[in-house]
Amino acid sequence: MIDITHKPTTLREATATALVTVSDPATIIAVREKRVPKGDVLESARVASLFGVKKTHELIPDCHPLPIEHATCTFTIGELEVIVTMRVRTIYRTGVEVEAMHGASVAALTIYDMLKPIDKGVVIGGIRLLEKKGGKSDWKDRFDAPVKAGVLVISDGVAGGKKVDKGGIEVVDRLKRMGVECSGTTVVPDEPEMVAAQVKAWAHEGIDLILTTGGTGLSPRDRTPEAIAPILDREVPGIMEAARTYGQERMPWAMMSRGVAGMIGRTLVITLPGSTRGAQETMDALFPFVLHVVKVQEHAFRHGM
Repeated sequence: MIDITHKPTTLREATATALVTVSDPATIIAVREKRVPKGDVLESARVASLFGVKKTHELIPDCHPLPIEHATCTFTIGELEVIVTMRVRTIYRTGVEVEAMHGASVAALTIYDMLKPIDKGVVIGGIRLLEKKGGKSDWKDRFDAPVKAGVLVISDGVAGGKKVDKGGIEVVDRLKRMGVECSGTTVVPDEPEMVAAQVKAWAHEGIDLILTTGGTGLSPRDRTPEAIAPILDREVPGIMEAARTYGQERMPWAMMSRGVAGMIGRTLVITLPGSTRGAQETMDALFPFVLHVVKVQEHAFRHGM
């Protein structure tokens, strides 16, 4: 199965339909009046659809087992057809579109099975996904102008040429894949005055987003939070709360990260861990969601707020 452990947990929804057609209007009348010999067709199909949704991962090899937290199956009856509509919801790391389609399919098969003794012309068709919601694709903002970012690598070792930066390069690559303009990384040692000076200079230039890597831990030279917190106009604690919660589910040491985030004017500043893995996981937790802050600032600027 595809690795989904890096994905954040969000509300996922999907709606699917299936079409069952019959050859005789009398068949539909029998369904409405519950006179089909095998029993109540629609109620049986509804129950079967719920079993189908819950057992999807047992039958479709690449489907992940996931908690089904809401599922409904409804029917629209026409003169010669029954339209099955299946809606599924969960809060998880992957979507439920296959579960919804499987539930609709099982409901349609149940209707077919119950009607075949009285109608040899029953046909199943049109099984399709109507809608799906949730996941990162639903949280991508559109911008009038490209988002501009600066990445500041804070490391004595990298600044002194004793270490090779990997975390900062990974952050730049990820930003570019999201369409964010970033020319590369700037490196400074773990000196609070130098860190603060560079961040303030970028904010003064009007850069939308500043990401720092390094200096958020507990070693004596880790002083990035002490450099950044005093120059913020407004702290946004929820950003790092989300990052630490995400990291804690994957690495117990995430509780010791002291990263901060906030605004300097219209510029969003986020401090990431120095390790490549820590930077990657923080990016997974926060993006593209935090870019909405840039969208809010763009809207405010455009309307003179």
